[in-house]
Amino acid sequence: MIATALTTVVLAVLAIGAALAVWQSRRWLAGRPAAVDVVAGLRALPGRYLVDVHHVVGRTPFNARFHALVAGGFLASLALLVAMGVAVGGSRIVWLLLAVVLTAMLAGALMVRHRRRVLRPRELSQGRFARLPVSLLGFSGCLLAVALDQALGGVMPEALALVLVAFAGAAMADLVWGVWKGPLKHAVHGALHLAFHPRPARFHDGAGRDTGLKPLPLAPQGDAGATEPVALGVERPVDFAWNRLLGFDACVQCGRCETVCPAYAAGLPLNPKKLVQDLVVAMDGQASDAAYAGNPHPGRGVGRAHGGAALPLVGPEAMIHPDTLWSCTTCRACVQECPMMIEHVDAVVDLRRFQTLELGATPAKAAVMLEELRATDNPGGRALARRWDWAADLSLPRLPAGGSCDTLLWVGDGAFDLRVQRALRALVLLLRRAGVDFAVLGEEELDCGDVARRLGDEATFQSLATRNVAALNARRLNRIVTADPHALHTLRNEYPAFGGSWTVVHHTALLLELVTGGALTVTKPVGRSVTFHDPCYLGRYNGEIEAPRALLDAIGVERREMLRSGLRSSCCGGGGGAPLTDVAGERRIPDVRMEHARETGAGLVAVACPNCALMLEGVVGPRPEVAEIAELVLAATETAR
Repeated sequence: MIATALTTVVLAVLAIGAALAVWQSRRWLAGRPAAVDVVAGLRALPGRYLVDVHHVVGRTPFNARFHALVAGGFLASLALLVAMGVAVGGSRIVWLLLAVVLTAMLAGALMVRHRRRVLRPRELSQGRFARLPVSLLGFSGCLLAVALDQALGGVMPEALALVLVAFAGAAMADLVWGVWKGPLKHAVHGALHLAFHPRPARFHDGAGRDTGLKPLPLAPQGDAGATEPVALGVERPVDFAWNRLLGFDACVQCGRCETVCPAYAAGLPLNPKKLVQDLVVAMDGQASDAAYAGNPHPGRGVGRAHGGAALPLVGPEAMIHPDTLWSCTTCRACVQECPMMIEHVDAVVDLRRFQTLELGATPAKAAVMLEELRATDNPGGRALARRWDWAADLSLPRLPAGGSCDTLLWVGDGAFDLRVQRALRALVLLLRRAGVDFAVLGEEELDCGDVARRLGDEATFQSLATRNVAALNARRLNRIVTADPHALHTLRNEYPAFGGSWTVVHHTALLLELVTGGALTVTKPVGRSVTFHDPCYLGRYNGEIEAPRALLDAIGVERREMLRSGLRSSCCGGGGGAPLTDVAGERRIPDVRMEHARETGAGLVAVACPNCALMLEGVVGPRPEVAEIAELVLAATETAR
């Protein structure tokens, strides 16, 4: 009787959950088509869930343990309950086994309660999420009492047992409701998102890293049966591909993205968790953020945003305020921390593309920069020949079309800035000291297009990319080296879509090779306490965190790590065109990052990116000295040759 009742309750609740899932899928399928290998995705799902997701969750061991206990216990108990009703029956051994798995789930549920009621991390959303510990404890506790009783022969009055079964069923129903619109969304939505992910190569079963933006077809393409061409970028929720809408629905509001967002930390009006929830809610017919129960975008209250599936997403009273959209530095810290592998930055860039290409609504300073870039092929509107003024006395060899060299030095548009020029001079002197066969493109090196693309100007980016690829392919070279991680990322990961395929290395990797290979000899170890600031586009975008540190160790520094370092480093504020959009916050992002450096007690911050050098050197007040890593290597090898 008890076993039959339990099985009936479980199957009924699961059937309701399946119906809700089918209804929910209508929201996603309203989006644009997407090319998805369904079979391959489903086959890869277990590994992605057990390896990739739990690699992220495991960064917080306490959370990893209660996830394993709750999820394992819940799934195992459901399997046993269904099996009892349809196959194995309710023997005392089976009831005892059920009691064991429910005990594990109960332990996990108590840990969840401790986190939400005692630890109470600020980033956790409340609202319906606050019921999670009650539902987990109600399900596991009530069923555990029934299972232990049945394992002992059934001494409990049957009426009481049925009441406990009813309570457990109600708790399970709340958990299933949570799969639809609550804290257990990752159980279904998240799993489907992992299977049909828009970037399958980022998982362990793919390339393991996929960070380049995908090209936007610039000639508007009409959907099958559509009467109007599809706009460039994303205006409305339904303009996203269906699997991206699914990805937004996978968000469980854990707040990890919120805790690492540099814009949020500085009080700019951007909370990436709220941004994703805005995108989720916008799919409703009459959308509003009034029910949101987490931390809002700084400086903006909840309840002012409205929208709908066919309404514009961006606007002063729309779901996403323009200041929120333009606050993002595209640093990918949110993406790095998200256990559901949601691609926040892709969504931001898609929205920016519509604002820039269709509406011309790029913020003023950024719009002026884009106009100058289109006219002169560099963001400052200067003659390309002026890029090389700093090297007038260095007689840099130009590589003509048809020529060849071992290493091509890509200097980037930082070469117009006096601060960056010092670092480039140091790099050139090191290359010559080491006897490297290198050359430059000279006036044929155009802006790589990174900033234009992040600001949504895909047309200008593609124009620059096409011409740069043609110039590079007209020459023979073994590798390209650059001190600019943004150029590194663009040339390495985004130019291949336009016919460019070369070995592109960061100057820290090349300098490490020269030092360890003996081409550069350390004669004057630095001997100072140094903390290294990881550039976002070198670390998170390209996975290079070891070479700069090994290089610093090789030149004799006392290296001190910031709390936020490596792949979890905090942004300097210089990416994504953020210095040009100039959205006001409570503080400046580089000021926040310099605080992290001060906490180490180091006397010097080593940087390996022109943007980072400019942003961190712009911090006023007492602070550590800022030095580009090539400058430190030059000083350490000063008398080597």
